Amino acid sequence: MSFPADYYERAYAGVLGKLIGVYLGRPFEGWTYEQMTANFGEVHYYVNDRRDLPLRNNLIVVTDDDISGTFTFFRALADYNNAPTLTPAQIGQTWLNYIIENRTILWWGGLGNSTEHTAFLRLKDGIQAPRSGSAQLNGKVVAEQIGAQIFIDAWGLVAPGDPARAVDLARRAASVSHDSEAIYGAQVIAAIIAQAFIEPDLNKLLDTALTFIPKDAIIQHLISDIRHWHATNPHDWRATRAKLEERYGYHIYGGNCHIVPNHGLVILSLLYSGGDFNTAQTIVNTCGWDTDCNAANVGCILGVRNGLSAFDRSDWRTPVADRLYLPTADGGHAISDALRETDFILRSAYALRGETYTAPKNGARFHFSLPGSVQGFQAHDDSSSVANTPHPTRPNERCLTLEYRLEPYGTSALLTPTFIPAEAIAMPGSYELLASPTLYPGQTVRADVLASTLNTQPIDVSIAIQWYSEADRLFTLEAPAISINPGEAHTLEWQIPELNGAAIAQVGISVASDESQIGKLHLNSLTWGGDPNVSFHRPATECTLWHRQWVNAADVFTPHFGEAFRLIQNRGRGMAITGTREWTDYSVQATLTPHLAQAFGIAARVQGLERYYALSLSDHKTARLSKRLDGETTLAQTEFSWEFGQPYHLQLTVQAHRISAFVNNTLLFSVEDATPLTSGGIALLCENGRVGSEEVQVSPV
Repeated sequence: MSFPADYYERAYAGVLGKLIGVYLGRPFEGWTYEQMTANFGEVHYYVNDRRDLPLRNNLIVVTDDDISGTFTFFRALADYNNAPTLTPAQIGQTWLNYIIENRTILWWGGLGNSTEHTAFLRLKDGIQAPRSGSAQLNGKVVAEQIGAQIFIDAWGLVAPGDPARAVDLARRAASVSHDSEAIYGAQVIAAIIAQAFIEPDLNKLLDTALTFIPKDAIIQHLISDIRHWHATNPHDWRATRAKLEERYGYHIYGGNCHIVPNHGLVILSLLYSGGDFNTAQTIVNTCGWDTDCNAANVGCILGVRNGLSAFDRSDWRTPVADRLYLPTADGGHAISDALRETDFILRSAYALRGETYTAPKNGARFHFSLPGSVQGFQAHDDSSSVANTPHPTRPNERCLTLEYRLEPYGTSALLTPTFIPAEAIAMPGSYELLASPTLYPGQTVRADVLASTLNTQPIDVSIAIQWYSEADRLFTLEAPAISINPGEAHTLEWQIPELNGAAIAQVGISVASDESQIGKLHLNSLTWGGDPNVSFHRPATECTLWHRQWVNAADVFTPHFGEAFRLIQNRGRGMAITGTREWTDYSVQATLTPHLAQAFGIAARVQGLERYYALSLSDHKTARLSKRLDGETTLAQTEFSWEFGQPYHLQLTVQAHRISAFVNNTLLFSVEDATPLTSGGIALLCENGRVGSEEVQVSPV
């Protein structure tokens, strides 16, 4: 089966639809229909600026479990080599790898109350999926809540025109945390998304989806009833909503957020909208209940069905600017965008069919290849604007165009976040934004730019970054500028210098001139590569975000009690992680002082809590080199006597298949791993106690 010709665009539209639905529905999640109509009448657009309402925050782009769960749990495919045989147990292991307990992705409502928290605790206790999510273990009500459906979209997006595969993958993913009706609802959504790539008729989509679930399922009867009510009264969605609530409402299907009533609202809004994105979002949000979840599933379905034209009638995309957050133990993936996640989905989709996918423009991180895509880039002065446009000289390519208005000796900048944006530092709500920067000193940034032929004068163009320094304010640094004449193209290149341990917040390009002028600069792509050369330590000036670039996966991780890095773990193993999945060959070193610990150390090629190499000292007598991957394997160990209160310098070097470990500058181990973890960030480790350090260094091999 070949991919649809417009697969890329429709998958991207599906991701955008998911994001828009979440951001639209999040502020009034859990409201009833009566509350919605009393406050809004109907919902037609983002309401985040309605400060007179008890909304959760004033931001549009927020952290949310619907987004982070969807695009994080899907990573199980890539983490297990995009094998069609991916198992529920492997997806469950992916949960353990990326979720930081009580901090990321899930609603931490407790055992027997939050379905996902319950499943997580089962997994943590060694109960593998699908038993971890079974009704037999967790009870029918807990197992049939909405979570399986809200995390399912990517499993449909990865199988265009192949609903059978989408349904099969959806079952495996959903069974980690849910059972029976929750799985059936998730399978219906996944099948509709997959089939919507090639079939626009909503009733035919439902017909296809229903062939994959049992005939006696409640979801079957629910959909049949809604279709009947719609057929007999096709213009009054409110009347059908009332019937839905009466027959399938929360008073019948209990728990905190049961799938049955909310699945009904998804189907209702699809049918009564006739497939129009705006109308469907108005209906599904005005209906209330789990608005962000329902609107997100509807948005993804209609994004795929309609393509990018789904968003034409209202400006849904500008406030979002493609941005999304994925707070996990892999903090370098937290700051992302819709096009980047689409590329990730396509890589798995091609691999599932034995093919290779490379993102446009040689896999550049930012390539703007689909209409309207800006990948988080925004103009940073009021007199400039940015738009996605056809490339002036490269047929069939698109670029990002900065239209600037410069005063004499003025500048204009086009930047995108690489770390927690300023407006999200103190993000309110249920889900904190844990992240590491995506860009670090020592790495080389490349930008492919073209000055418009319509410009009348040369302009000075440079790569620019902003980083957090004193009082968490943003400071700007620019590379040496290159003068570019009208119509000229250049590839700019700049190796990021040391920033005294500060976190890089944004990257992009800057335009300057000593003359007053109006013009355009086209950014064709921007990317970076290479391993970092950075020293992490307490800055000389007061700043908190230098420390937040380390994702805290420990009981306590703080600079306030003494050392710059103080890691405390009351039970088990705690970690503090930074870096990205793009780091490959490098050395990490730190001087660590154990104050009270069973074991402590450093880790390299960290891909989460369950995937890394570690050098540790344990039990006052052992030095150990280990690999964590679906369990822990000792690669080498030796006797090594150590004491509390004494500093120990640890170094771990990873280069291709070889892992070398040093303690106090003495080589203890050098081993070859035939099936290595090939990339990842770094971490500090502590088991059952406290360890401290003043500085952590990473350098290229």
